[in-house]
Amino acid sequence: MKKNKKYILWFKEVNKEDVGLVGGKNASLGEMVSNLSKKGVSVPNGFATTSFAFWHFMNNKKLTDKIKIIFSDLDVDNIKNLQERGKKVRKLILRNSIPKDLEKEILESYHKLSKEYKEKFTDVAVRTSATAEDLPGASFAGQYSTYLNVRGDRELINAVKKCLSSLFTDRAIFYRVQNNFNQLDVALSVGIQKMVRSDIASSGVMFSLDTESGFKDVILINGSYGLGEMIVQGGVTPDEFYIFKPMLRKGYPAIISKNLGKKEQKFVYNKKGGIKKQEISAKDQIKFCLTDKEILTLSKWADIIEKHYSEKMGKWMPMDMEWAKDGKTNKLFIVQARPETIHSKEESKNYYEECQLKSSKQISPILTGVAVGNKIAVGKVKKIFSVSKLKKFRKGEILVTKMTDPDWVPIMKIASAIITDEGSRSCHAAIVSRELGIPCLVGTKSATEILKDNEVVTVDCSQGLNGKIFQGDVPFVVKKYNLKKIPKLKTKIMINLAVPDIAFKSSFLPQDGVGLAREEFIISEKIRIHPLALYHYKELKSLNSKTQAPNKFNIQNSEIQNIVKQIDDITLGYKDKKQFFIDKLSEGVAVIASAFYPKDVIVRFSDFKTNEYRGLIGGELFEPKESNPMLGWRGASRYYDSKFEPAFGMECKAMKKAREVFGLKNIVMMIPFCRTVEEGKKVIKLMKKYGLEQGKDGLRVYVMCEIPSNVILADKFLEIFDGFSIGSNDLTQLSLGIDRDNANITHISDERDDTIKEMLQRVIYSCKKKKKYCGICGQAPSDYPKFAEFLMEKGIESMSLSPDTVIKTILSLAKKSK
Repeated sequence: MKKNKKYILWFKEVNKEDVGLVGGKNASLGEMVSNLSKKGVSVPNGFATTSFAFWHFMNNKKLTDKIKIIFSDLDVDNIKNLQERGKKVRKLILRNSIPKDLEKEILESYHKLSKEYKEKFTDVAVRTSATAEDLPGASFAGQYSTYLNVRGDRELINAVKKCLSSLFTDRAIFYRVQNNFNQLDVALSVGIQKMVRSDIASSGVMFSLDTESGFKDVILINGSYGLGEMIVQGGVTPDEFYIFKPMLRKGYPAIISKNLGKKEQKFVYNKKGGIKKQEISAKDQIKFCLTDKEILTLSKWADIIEKHYSEKMGKWMPMDMEWAKDGKTNKLFIVQARPETIHSKEESKNYYEECQLKSSKQISPILTGVAVGNKIAVGKVKKIFSVSKLKKFRKGEILVTKMTDPDWVPIMKIASAIITDEGSRSCHAAIVSRELGIPCLVGTKSATEILKDNEVVTVDCSQGLNGKIFQGDVPFVVKKYNLKKIPKLKTKIMINLAVPDIAFKSSFLPQDGVGLAREEFIISEKIRIHPLALYHYKELKSLNSKTQAPNKFNIQNSEIQNIVKQIDDITLGYKDKKQFFIDKLSEGVAVIASAFYPKDVIVRFSDFKTNEYRGLIGGELFEPKESNPMLGWRGASRYYDSKFEPAFGMECKAMKKAREVFGLKNIVMMIPFCRTVEEGKKVIKLMKKYGLEQGKDGLRVYVMCEIPSNVILADKFLEIFDGFSIGSNDLTQLSLGIDRDNANITHISDERDDTIKEMLQRVIYSCKKKKKYCGICGQAPSDYPKFAEFLMEKGIESMSLSPDTVIKTILSLAKKSK
């Protein structure tokens, strides 16, 4: 019998060309079993009913004719109409039995699969796969039913029939209309696959790109304990891992970011059938659900799968995959793979879109959450708490709820934005919003309590992962640039970047790398603890809060123990608190360096002032109070000071890890606020002590040119450093004798002053003479187009700009250079 006439096909008998026969999911499973298992990708075996079997069932009692009558007056914009007709069709299907010949083949195949796994009745997952699903630009993911842990003949047949009826869920009917598919042109295949016991291990989703920006050189893995449905429903914040593909392919352990999720519960199988929630122990909550070895194994599989599909399609084909770990065997499996449907579109690579709030004054958000997408929307709040209330929702409103599920797609389609209390970037609300191209804030915790029906709010997802909700209609602009029309300049245009969260998106700008990557944001936002508090953690913890004995920190022991508790809460899972600092700093920098690899990323060592360091947890224990911190204990003078040297050592170890363990040799180091040549020599020597040796593996070390002494003794500084990066803000302050924190005299502070211009000319000339790097990372060229023109005319090698001014400045300079 020909393949397209069979009722049953085993995964090894189908490939990705068989979507019309067994649907997208099953065709993809067959593709992997047939072609990728020999490359090491593990996929549980199974079989699928075909579209031929589906029509055999539908025509057995003329079900198609009856369904046409039910759908004759279908109106998907009328929620009640949609719900009534969907229910009628599902009941019709469930009332009819599967033809005997088809049932016999299903059970014979099931017994054969059970025998393969040496069980009388093996546990299987029963999944639906539509013949029009998972096509680029039209993903039907989550539209149909899945039944897990199915065992035995009767239970299997019942599950198959329920799957067939799910072709006509309300959400699937609506989705087909919206994507111009005829309701009876789509067939349904049912996949029966060996069950992976992830309920006693872990599971999750994996993408071969960054889902928010479309950056193609990373793999994103989300995971949690138990069945993956908990992640989709937003019941947990999953563990999140980023892996850098280019270094993974070179054999580096390229896990550039690991974020511990909040995993308090999981779904497990209920012995009576179905699934149930179960609490996760406190001990397991502070552990990652995967080991580094397992993360790398999954990453290699993702890379193999993407490469295979890309070669088949003749173009880059990013993939959306589901993985599961079997708790009985501790083996990993890929249980689904489908094309990613958003960023695979070619047009998105030729354009860069910016959304920016226009408000000139600083406004505070009324709520924050995890941002999905990079857009801004304004609308009226509409709180919906159940499917029965969907009909109250109106087009253009902002949907506010605890969490969505596939039944909510009809109103999500017409929402201007979505806000949820729960969820993560891999929950249902995030997945659908991404596909619809609308802004979404998940995990706000209290949106349904704080926001009021009909109040107007602005949802801002344009600034990385930290999404914000503002009260009222805040004006914003949307700019779209054709990147093919952006001219190339002789002067390098680089970017100033502090926030790893926007690195992948910023990489699409026309740029030559990062001229200034600041450590301060990573330390203050991701670490939040003073490095010396982590270094001296054991000593701090040993102080008994019940005794009032004097200590060298001159504050009460009880206050110190409060600091210790805060440290413990942030560093969950870390016994060695110093390693927490090293890991998180190296990961933050690695994300930025990966985004722009192999272009230079110039990382400046920490340049906090004493008042800023005091703001970190435990900062008051180690920081003096200074009358003018701007001119105090900062930059190079800190690093070789015996009191701070241990903290600088941790910074060096973090950068060593980013360069050597992650393989990111494009990282260039920079020393800020180096007052004397002697200080520069001390720091270079200290860096070597902690593993960062100038010249080794191409390591370059620049110095900030921001003090008049750097200009006057430029030739001597350039004897020990590989180049200058001009900090125009501090250079202006110190050259004109102005405290830039003093609002009374800021009107005098201007980088365009002739004094500053004269200094810059001297520095550029000195660097050219010694053939050393010379760039500028101060704010001036971002703010003043004429100043940028001056620098270009003087032959500066590079200008580093804030991301929002890059394209504007390039276009301005291009006109001048003609």
